[in-house]
Amino acid sequence: MIEILTSAAFNTIQDLGRHGARRFGVSTSGAMDPVALAAGNALLGNDENAAGIEIQTFPFRLRFQADATFALTGADHVSTLGGSTVRPWWCTRARAGDILVVGLPRRGARVYATFGGGIDVPCVLGSRSTHLRAGFGGIEGRTLQAGDVAPIGSTKGNSDRRFDFGVAPPDVAIAGAPPVEDGVLRIRVMRAGEYDLFSQTMQARFWSTKWKISARSDRGGYRLSGNQLILDAPVEMRSHGVVAGVVQVPPAGEPIIQMSDANTAGGYPKMAAVIQADLWRLGQAAPGSIIAFSEVSYQDAVAAMVPVNDYLAKLRATANLYRAL
Repeated sequence: MIEILTSAAFNTIQDLGRHGARRFGVSTSGAMDPVALAAGNALLGNDENAAGIEIQTFPFRLRFQADATFALTGADHVSTLGGSTVRPWWCTRARAGDILVVGLPRRGARVYATFGGGIDVPCVLGSRSTHLRAGFGGIEGRTLQAGDVAPIGSTKGNSDRRFDFGVAPPDVAIAGAPPVEDGVLRIRVMRAGEYDLFSQTMQARFWSTKWKISARSDRGGYRLSGNQLILDAPVEMRSHGVVAGVVQVPPAGEPIIQMSDANTAGGYPKMAAVIQADLWRLGQAAPGSIIAFSEVSYQDAVAAMVPVNDYLAKLRATANLYRAL
């Protein structure tokens, strides 16, 4: 069991998401940085979909009520366990009574705390993820609060295994992603269904603008400021299905990128879609970050997932070998 001691707004329990429920109007939810969550679970020998805590407001403090193993991944940050520093992208052991303090990130937006056996809250529609709009999943469908107690799954057979090692983060280890240049995060996208409704001038503006992630952004969507994308004539559209990564353009002209808690349907024109291989990078971009879009083909989008999947597979294989030594 773990007890939450300090938690500001918006920290939640998340796994890799609630799939297969969109036909009921239920969004996927799940970790904004699924690579970080899966990596933390791989370090611990958990199933990749085990639930952890997505921390995006700081400081965050919890107390271990029993001996446990845990890992911290995601944003580069400073944490302490019982007053001693715990490195990011590292797994280790905690003893009953130890207090973990997760501090403000130096780079990135979200830290993921995973635990040996995963957080064992009930599954709702196949997922333990907190769905804030619907009010289910996690603990009572809400953000974590001081005094909350969350159970951790069984880790029988791990008492004699090694847990004090780490891994290079994906932004260092995964090759092929566009670099961050002059403070601008490059995000790869494909054209979406209504791209050709926009004039060539608006299309060029979309690609050339350095967009700022607005403070009005959240897990549902990132609102971008920096320019306006205006149609030559208003277009009325029927609502259609949308998924995380879709870049929609509302009448005001400032794009919105749908994120983990994205609506299941919408009627705004779709300009582009962020490729899956870059969604985790976008999930680590805090409000105020500057991004720009680069176009890739469908074939390039599929190929971009290969090094991401290889990274996680090699991480799990190496961690399994290390723990067994």
